[in-house]
Amino acid sequence: MAKDSLFGGLPPPVAPQPNSTTTSAASRADSKPPIPLTSAAPITKRAGDAKPKEGKRVRFQPTTMEASSEQVVEAMAKIAIHIGNPGKFSKASKLVLQLLQAGSVNLDTAEPFFRILKAAMLCPSHATDAALRSDYQALFNAVHEKLECFSGAQRMQIEVWELWVLVANDLYTDDTFVFSKASSRVRQVIDSLPEATEEENLLEMRDTIEGPTLPEESLSDRRGNVELQCTTSNTEEESDPFGLNALLPKVSKKEERARRKLEEEATSKKAQEEARGLLREQREAVLNCLKLAADHYKVQWAQTIIDILVKHAYDNALKFTSVQRNAIENLWTSVREQQMRRKQGKSSSSKLDVTSFERLQHQYSRETISIRRAVGSSGERSAEQWLG
Repeated sequence: MAKDSLFGGLPPPVAPQPNSTTTSAASRADSKPPIPLTSAAPITKRAGDAKPKEGKRVRFQPTTMEASSEQVVEAMAKIAIHIGNPGKFSKASKLVLQLLQAGSVNLDTAEPFFRILKAAMLCPSHATDAALRSDYQALFNAVHEKLECFSGAQRMQIEVWELWVLVANDLYTDDTFVFSKASSRVRQVIDSLPEATEEENLLEMRDTIEGPTLPEESLSDRRGNVELQCTTSNTEEESDPFGLNALLPKVSKKEERARRKLEEEATSKKAQEEARGLLREQREAVLNCLKLAADHYKVQWAQTIIDILVKHAYDNALKFTSVQRNAIENLWTSVREQQMRRKQGKSSSSKLDVTSFERLQHQYSRETISIRRAVGSSGERSAEQWLG
């Protein structure tokens, strides 16, 4: 039966033995001591394994790039084109303030920046416009802190513009201290003015009767001139890019001296004209401040200050031209008439409504002061020993 079995000649089945490599590894693991769960060695983690906390944002440090001087000059030229337009002045003035705060105005960029101020003051009456008054004041207050960057002539021009912008706008205030300080500033400027010459009187009379010698440019034309000046300021340096002027024959010393003399005369004449024009602008600014101050005469607290200011201008009328002198005389006459009308009325205390200036002026007009008069109160010389 066994011989007839199909599996009779096969060896008996053998149980499966484990792998030799697995057996050796298991034997080695059994021979080693158990590893503790806690280890003194620090566990290092990769940067990718750490998860950012929820709600914490990643912040990048901003990088600022400083603009080059060429870019600053180009920006100033663009601002100078638009700042003369009253509708664009507010936006343009804020860009100018950014340039000042960034420190972009220095000795190298003072000339193109001065063109911005010149374009802004093409029409000085815009500085006292109610819509632009605060922007003009903010601009020139910031410019006043950078006066060391400008030349002497530019500083003098800026001081004249400050009369239109800062002093004149301070006369619109309802603060007694500010109004009095602005009036004192106007009196100081009047004291610094020289007496008007006969030539200045003739020139002004001729301009008043016949009009200016040159046709007056419109505001758009002047803006175009400013734009042309800004865009062509750098082209003079490129007039000879290949250095061909050096190949031309040199002029003689006599011709060189004649040319230099003509240039000096032209420079001197230009400086005199600029000084004359600056002085005229200064007088016009002072006259404008006098008119603005006189408009506040209806306010009681300003009457004494205006009386002193207009009287001071009237006493120094020779420092103004004939046409301006007539305007000051008319202004003083108007103030005197208002004083007379005020004196004719009665105040709540049944006294004449006079100011402290008028009261003191009336008091001291009757005083007799002499150096030979006795020192004591009743005519004796009781204070002689005390005075030594």
